[in-house]
Amino acid sequence: MAVKICIVGCGALGSVFAAHLARVDDVEVHAYDISEAHTRAITERGLQIRGAVEFTARVHATSHPRDIPPCEFGIFATKSLHTRAAIEQTAHIFGSSGAVCSVQNGLGNEEIIAEHVKHVIRGATTMAAHFIGPGHVGFEFYSDLWIGPFEPTGTPYACVEQLAELLNRAGLRVVALQDARGAQWTKLIFNAAVNPVGALTQLHHGAATRFPFTGSLYEALLREGESVAEALGVPLYGDTRQMIAEGARATEKRNVSMLLDVLAKRPTEIDFLNGAIADWGEKLGIPVPLNRAVWQLVKGLEHSWTDPS
Repeated sequence: MAVKICIVGCGALGSVFAAHLARVDDVEVHAYDISEAHTRAITERGLQIRGAVEFTARVHATSHPRDIPPCEFGIFATKSLHTRAAIEQTAHIFGSSGAVCSVQNGLGNEEIIAEHVKHVIRGATTMAAHFIGPGHVGFEFYSDLWIGPFEPTGTPYACVEQLAELLNRAGLRVVALQDARGAQWTKLIFNAAVNPVGALTQLHHGAATRFPFTGSLYEALLREGESVAEALGVPLYGDTRQMIAEGARATEKRNVSMLLDVLAKRPTEIDFLNGAIADWGEKLGIPVPLNRAVWQLVKGLEHSWTDPS
């Protein structure tokens, strides 16, 4: 009998998960996204993945959560600021025994999801994808996905292992961990450096890394985040500086996701990135002036789009 998995937020990254899982014989994939143009295109033409791998997958896609049957697993790939609305709309899909894995940016998503479902799984990945058009996603590169139980929910590790096994069979690179906080904080600290700097300067990742002023700002933001993680007793899982260097070596000019949001005048995930680090730092008595400052600057930029008087 097929395992049913629901991808909540079938945008760029969510589409990568949906398409890969759809290739597994004993997995039935359902995708939920608020964009009816996107879900309609997937239904009519299939979900097209281009870039690091190229194929088209058949996926059950809808913009109406009531159309989705009960699922054993969920993968949340929405923007963090949409997490609460998304889980409120889809919680019934997972019932009393389903498990939901967040592969989103920042801190706080798991806590919101846990208000509505019993079992929650932490997830962190640096895989990159971008939206080309309805039913069509560009997949930039593979990287590891680290998943582990969200501790307050008491999610069984066997549940994490089952999801990891399914995702690995789908062709993704998944590492199951007893404690995934280190992986999540590593990605958080990385994102809290490159995203606001790119958004505020409009420099692509490679240019911001090589320009001495923004490169040194990266380093200062990394150090603040690392200090907070150390105070929390969270050992980091990876080298953020190496991650930055690898991104800078890319031949194409890659704009960070927050810059794309700013250019489109969409609300950003700054609250879940630098805002979260600043909140924890101030709570623990760790100096975090730069994270607080870039949070304030991006919040001010967002406010400017409302044309305040």
